Amino acid sequence: MTEQPQPPFPFIHHVTLLVSDFKASERFYAAALAPLDVSIQAYEGNAAELWRSDADTPSFGMYTAPTPQEATRGLHVAFTARSRAEVDAFHKAALESGGTEREAPRLWPEYRAYCSFVNDPDGNNVEAVFKEEKEEEEEEE
Repeated sequence: MTEQPQPPFPFIHHVTLLVSDFKASERFYAAALAPLDVSIQAYEGNAAELWRSDADTPSFGMYTAPTPQEATRGLHVAFTARSRAEVDAFHKAALESGGTEREAPRLWPEYRAYCSFVNDPDGNNVEAVFKEEKEEEEEEE
């Protein structure tokens, strides 16, 4: 059987966190990711799945941890923004909804990326990143 060409697909299909306080995490992620066009699309009790309005993959989920000690901690997850303005709006919304600042929005020239980093309610490092275009000189080399 010959393999058929597949349409482009995301590198990661989904990521799921176990959270210590579902309501606090729900409030944080719903607000912080809204500027990136990511919202809760599936919800049941103490579980939620978030994705962009135009595609359900990749998705981001959160579920209540069996105990607070079993909550996901130490994770770094980066969400793609489509502009610097989205990164700025993510940062503002994240701080207003219970996040704490790690890095204010700024350009990281070594990565050609404009990024913001915040801690979620469980201390996970959550980033919004907008990749800058290459400079014309770089493209000509």
